[in-house]
Amino acid sequence: MKTIYLIGFMGSGKSTVGKMLGEQLGMPFLDTDQMVESEYGPISAIFRDKGEKAFRTYETEMLKRIPDNNHIVSTGGGIVEQEQNIAFMNGNGIIFHLNASMNEIASRLGNDPNRPLWGTNYAERVRLYNRRKELYIAAADVTILTDGKTAQNITEEISSQLRQS
Repeated sequence: MKTIYLIGFMGSGKSTVGKMLGEQLGMPFLDTDQMVESEYGPISAIFRDKGEKAFRTYETEMLKRIPDNNHIVSTGGGIVEQEQNIAFMNGNGIIFHLNASMNEIASRLGNDPNRPLWGTNYAERVRLYNRRKELYIAAADVTILTDGKTAQNITEEISSQLRQS
């Protein structure tokens, strides 16, 4: 099976669902943010010390290390900011967009200090959400609405989509 990429805004459930999906399908789970952190240190420190551009470079580097089959991958919320990342994922796997509303995201994240781009004012968060949402929709093979669903519900929905294709 091709590698499955989970994209979506921060807090949309990519890591939680990715782990569950990996267990259900018997496939290794990778998280691009965790990969960056294990090699370069905490994301908040990368943003603070080197800036977002450096983080995006590291993120792309990690993405390109991922095999093109039999993996479940949770990506960072901004992976779609670079066209080369979208092209890589489209060429090497199936992209599922976990689409959560801004209200759902805000309730999940609260005031999470570990997410550098969430630490802005609400209007900036909404602008970022709206800009990225269009990128997610354009990049995705399948969009899954996640509001009001458990991680198990979402995992089952993805599994069902994979069986149908």
